[in-house]
Amino acid sequence: QVQLVESGGGLVQAGGSLRLSCAASGRTFSNSGRGWFRQAPGKEREFVAAITGSGGASYYADSVKGRFTISRDNAENTVYLQMNSMKPEDTAIYSCAVMAGASYYDRRAYRYWGQGTQVTVSS
Repeated sequence: QVQLVESGGGLVQAGGSLRLSCAASGRTFSNSGRGWFRQAPGKEREFVAAITGSGGASYYADSVKGRFTISRDNAENTVYLQMNSMKPEDTAIYSCAVMAGASYYDRRAYRYWGQGTQVTVSS
């Protein structure tokens, strides 16, 4: 059974940093793209960042480009999201996912999802 477990969320002040982790179990995903999405209250889930299976390429939403960095450790079957210079508008539940489709930016291309971790940025 595939399971994705996020950790590292919490409360941080504006301008601060957090590092999220997403550990996968049940299968090895070293050949699969992986991504992070977020959902704020009253809003749809939106793309944040994604990384290819090899880790050689990454993709970001314009709203986080230059502040967030996605990385992965295939030996640990884990993907990370380093979030710097955080803003109150980054407040959301952050979920990681494993790709099964073709578009890194489209949530419908992802097959497996974690439960999410809450990130709150205070002003």
